[in-house]
Amino acid sequence: MAEQAQFTPLKNDLLLRAARGEKVERVPVWVMRQAGRYLPEYHEAKGSKDFFECCRNAEVASTITLQPIERFTGLIDAAIIFSDILVIPQAMGMECIMLDKKGPHFPNPLRSPDDQQYKDIMARDVDVKKELDYVYEAITVTRRKLEGRVPLIGFCGAPWTLLCYMIEGGGSKIFKEVKTWIFKYGDAAKEMLQKIAELCVEYLALQVVAGAQLVQIFDSWAGELSPSSFKQFALPYLVYICDNLPNRLRELKQEVVPMTVFAKGAWYALEDLCKTNYNVIGLDWLHDPAQAYEIAQKYGKTLQGNADPGVLYGSRESITAVVEEMTAGFGGGKQGWIANLGHGITPFVNPDDLKFYFEEIHRCTSR
Repeated sequence: MAEQAQFTPLKNDLLLRAARGEKVERVPVWVMRQAGRYLPEYHEAKGSKDFFECCRNAEVASTITLQPIERFTGLIDAAIIFSDILVIPQAMGMECIMLDKKGPHFPNPLRSPDDQQYKDIMARDVDVKKELDYVYEAITVTRRKLEGRVPLIGFCGAPWTLLCYMIEGGGSKIFKEVKTWIFKYGDAAKEMLQKIAELCVEYLALQVVAGAQLVQIFDSWAGELSPSSFKQFALPYLVYICDNLPNRLRELKQEVVPMTVFAKGAWYALEDLCKTNYNVIGLDWLHDPAQAYEIAQKYGKTLQGNADPGVLYGSRESITAVVEEMTAGFGGGKQGWIANLGHGITPFVNPDDLKFYFEEIHRCTSR
C-alpha cells in the first residue's frame, strides 16, 4: 500500500466533530447495517455472489456501501464500509463460510489449547496487510466514490467476540464452548485474545491509511459475560486497541481518527468504557438515554445509539416517540451524541420506515 491516497475534501464533517465532543448544529445520524439485505438494491448488487465474495470485490463492496447514502440523500452523515468482522479469523488461517439464512459458520472451530489448530494460529505470523488487502482496496475505492459527501467508517470485531465465533463455530444461545475455555483454559484464551487485539490494531491502522476516517470496534457478544468476566476477557483487549491504535497511526504518519467502541449487552460496563481512550461509546437499547448521558458527560465522552431496531417494525407514532425520548435524554443533540440504532437493522425493515426515522432525527435535533 502506497502513501495515503488523495481524496476530495469532506463536505459534511458533522460526525467527526460530534465524535470529538465538539458542539454541532444538529445531531449526526447513521445506523449499523445500513448497507444490507433490507434494501432491494443490495440483492441486485449481490446477485448470485456469496457474501464473502462481495466483501472481497472492491467494486461490489463499494457499491453496497454507497446504496444507503444514495437512497437516503442528505439524511445520513456517514458511510460504513461493507465488510464483516470475521475477516480477521480468516486472515489468521481459519475457514469461515456464510450459510444462507443461518449466518457465519466455522467448519473446524477451536476446541482446546491442545488442538493443533490453536498451536498453529498462535505460532503463525499473520500479515494483515497482505491477507486483508481487499478491505483496504474497497475502502479506497469507496472513499473516492463518496467524493467527500460524508465520512467513511472502518471497523473490526472485538477480540472477545471474534474468539466466541472461533470457538463456537458460529452464533450460539448458551456459549458452551467459549465458556468452557474461559473457565477451564483461561490463560490460553487470554493469549489468543491478545494476539487478536494486536491484529486489530494493525488492521484498523491500515484501514485509516486506505481512507477510513473513523473506526468502530464491535463487541457483539460482550453481554454474554458477567461484569467480572468482562473485566478479564473483554475490557483489557478493548483498552489495548484504543491505547495502541493512535501510536500506530502516528508511526504510519496518519492523522489519529476518532474511535468508537460498541459492547452490546454490557450495560454494566458503561462507566468503565467511559474511562478508556475511546472517543465514542456505542449503546444498545438496554440503556436509558438520560442516565447514560449523565455518566458519559462526566468523562467528556460522546454516546452513539440507541433506539431499539424493532421500532422500525412499528407505527410512525412509535418511531416519533422513540426519537423524541432519545433527543431529550441525550441533551438535545447539540453535543455528545451520535444518533443510531441500539444494534444493526434487522431483516424485513421497510426502507421507507427507516427514512422516516432519519427524518424525525433531523426534525427533532435541527431546532
